[in-house]
Amino acid sequence: MRDPRPHLGEPLALDLLNTVWMSPGGLRDLLTDVAGLRCWLVTNGLDERCPADEKTRVALVRTRDAVLRAVSAGEIDELNAVLEHGRVRRTLAVTGPHDEADVAHPEWLPGWLAANDLLRLLGMAPDRIKQCAHEHCVLWFYDTSKNGTRRWHSMTACGNRAKAARHYAAKRD
Repeated sequence: MRDPRPHLGEPLALDLLNTVWMSPGGLRDLLTDVAGLRCWLVTNGLDERCPADEKTRVALVRTRDAVLRAVSAGEIDELNAVLEHGRVRRTLAVTGPHDEADVAHPEWLPGWLAANDLLRLLGMAPDRIKQCAHEHCVLWFYDTSKNGTRRWHSMTACGNRAKAARHYAAKRD
């Protein structure tokens, strides 16, 4: 299955949020079935590490809800509950220090990795986690622009639509 989402390539936590997007036909959700879960796992290189089954899908949807509440409303209890499912295990290998996820129940691994990634983003620059400014867009992005003023998940999509709407309104007036 080719990933049907309009915006890919964000950090794992935000890519998980972007499994819900607006299409001409209305709101779409990639995680409504196991095939969509499998697609998301493949897109993020997790298909070899994580089971693509109903238990994993349910856990990942719960994680997506927790991540959304954390970034949009500052509600952290559900995210902390997801993080309780695992930990980072640190070891010393011949090549040097090594960190790996240690999750007791495999269905929680992709969700735990996404929640852990959100902590990484929040630790780096929480103000760079943004939702697209277009009024009909629900997508999220990590602002990597030099001055941190990016407003759209994609300038060619939502940015152009906003500019065209302003231009049309100005001409009409």
